Amino acid sequence: MHFFKSKLQSDFSYKMKHPVIWPRAIILMDMNAFFASIEQMDRPKWRGKPVGVTNGRQGTCIITCSYEARAFGIKTGMRLREARLLCPDLIQCPSRPDRYAEVSSSIMEALSIITPDVEVFSVDEAFLDVTHCQNLHGTPEHMAHMVKQLVYNVSHLHCSVGVSGDKTTAKFAAKLHKPDGLTVIPPWESKQRLANVPVTELCGINKGIGGFLARYGVTRCGDMEKLPIGVLAKRFGNLGRRIWYMCQGADPEQVHVSVNSPKSIGHGKVMPPATIDREIILTYMKHMSDKVAARLRRHQFEAKRFFIGLRTQHYWIADKFSLSVPTDSVHDIMMLCRLLLDEYWNEEPLFQLQVTALSPSPANMQLEMFSETNDKQKRLHTALDQVNDRYGEFTLASARLLKRSEMPNVIAPGWKPFGHRKTI
Repeated sequence: MHFFKSKLQSDFSYKMKHPVIWPRAIILMDMNAFFASIEQMDRPKWRGKPVGVTNGRQGTCIITCSYEARAFGIKTGMRLREARLLCPDLIQCPSRPDRYAEVSSSIMEALSIITPDVEVFSVDEAFLDVTHCQNLHGTPEHMAHMVKQLVYNVSHLHCSVGVSGDKTTAKFAAKLHKPDGLTVIPPWESKQRLANVPVTELCGINKGIGGFLARYGVTRCGDMEKLPIGVLAKRFGNLGRRIWYMCQGADPEQVHVSVNSPKSIGHGKVMPPATIDREIILTYMKHMSDKVAARLRRHQFEAKRFFIGLRTQHYWIADKFSLSVPTDSVHDIMMLCRLLLDEYWNEEPLFQLQVTALSPSPANMQLEMFSETNDKQKRLHTALDQVNDRYGEFTLASARLLKRSEMPNVIAPGWKPFGHRKTI
């Protein structure tokens, strides 16, 4: 017995000095009620109180809310009026996307201290591939503690962390103990830990895919091994193959550090219900066209093809237009908007507008005619953009936009702290 006890102590001591090296180690960092937590941090009197963040002062929908508000049953996407029925003392807070982006950028930059392999998944989430850092920093669990401490040192905010051998299981682990949690699922335990989890609990498997799987008797992750991978591959291609592995704790998806070029750059706006006033429609078109053009210029892109769309109550009046040369000018985009309005619109009541640049490419890739005119226009755009970047969007704008409606800025879903994805 004494020999057996000594051997156990010896084995434990050996493992502490020589920890098991994971074949792959992924950490998912997830901020807790990020926007609301920043508001409570910046306004100490709001700490411990229910806070609901809305899109601007006129916002009627909850973007996110503090955990104190969630205790009343308030959820993201809930109407403010409904939220106040659940919690009359709810504090409405207009969102401040620039502030959230500032804090997020600081956090994401700091994470590179631990590993250069960081994928900014959203404004409040990031994947870290720490596989090759184990000899440098220690165990994946130790590095997870490092992440939590680092995030707090930089932002004074808490985060939840999930650690596993693949991205999907790490993300699942991160949400198990929130807020301020840390959950480790070693890769050799992933399949077993996911076995009884509903497939729709995993990131990337929505109700549509879940319904398809249910028809084959796959409702929980453990059911997936009974379904041939070819069934999913035939229906969903490479995504289907990935889902098959995801459910078994072996997601092959890598951590992506680089950002692909944009497939589109667009802006849309809901108009006053049943709008038929041509001048109001043109004002909205000018507003969205200006925002698209400014974003193209900000990131040194141009586009030849554009989607312009107007939504009626039951359908879209829309088309794709092509120009002879790429552009980043609002005048060219407005020309296409007017074309749609003149040739397609029959004065039906309108509810929404969308202007999108399709397949943008790096600017100045094609020699231009009338270079003197183009140079003058570019200098004008440069001066305009410099003023608006310094003093605020639309500080300089055309007279038509004096009548534009309020449009609070939001953080784009694919936000990154660098490049064209750094979009507010």
